[in-house]
Amino acid sequence: MKKTIFITILLTIGIFISSFTKDNKALDSDVNLTKEIILVPSEKEISPIIKSNIPFVGKSFNGFKEALAFRESGGRYDIVSSFGYLGKYQFGKSTLERFDIHDIQLFLDSPELQEETFMALCSVNKWILRKEIKKKVGKKINGVEITESGILAAAHLAGAGNINRYLKTNGQYRFKDAFGSSMQHYLKTFGGYDTSLIESNKKPSVFN
Repeated sequence: MKKTIFITILLTIGIFISSFTKDNKALDSDVNLTKEIILVPSEKEISPIIKSNIPFVGKSFNGFKEALAFRESGGRYDIVSSFGYLGKYQFGKSTLERFDIHDIQLFLDSPELQEETFMALCSVNKWILRKEIKKKVGKKINGVEITESGILAAAHLAGAGNINRYLKTNGQYRFKDAFGSSMQHYLKTFGGYDTSLIESNKKPSVFN
C-alpha cells in the first residue's frame, strides 16, 4: 500500500515538473519572438547609405515632372488618350509639330525624346509668361497662391495664352480641358515646386 502511494506521489511530481518546463519553453518562445520584432530597424535606424539610394522627389523639379505626368497619364510613356494626346505628358500633335516632331511612333517609343520635349515646352512657356510670372508670383487669385510651377503646370494644361489671360484678368477668365480640368485646379495642385532648372527660352530645340 505504502509502495503504491509513493509511486503515485512520484508520478504527480513528475507531471507537475513537466508542465512547468513546457510553460517555461513557451515563455522563452514568446520572449524570443518579441526580441525579433524589436530588432527590426525603424525608418530612423536604416543605414544612410541604403536610404540615399531611395529617390526622393518631394517639391524638387523631378517631383514637379512626376506629379504632373502622373496626373496626365499615370506616368506612362506609351499611352494615347481618347482625344489623341500622346505619351507621358499628353502632348497634342500640334505641340509636337512645333518642335519638329512628326513621327508619332518614334515619339511614343522614346522616353528620352518625351522628356526633352517636356523641358522644351516648359522653357518656351516660361518665356511667353515671363512678365506675368514676375507680376503674379506670391499673390493670390481666387484664394490660390500663385507660384511659377503652378503657372507652368496650368500652361501645360491649357496653353500659355489661356493662363496668360487668366492671370491678366485676375482669375475672371476660366478654362477647362476636355476632361473638365481647370487652370485654377492646376495652379493649386502643382504650386510650390522648384522649377528654377527650367530656362526661359523663346526657341528651344529638342534636337541638339
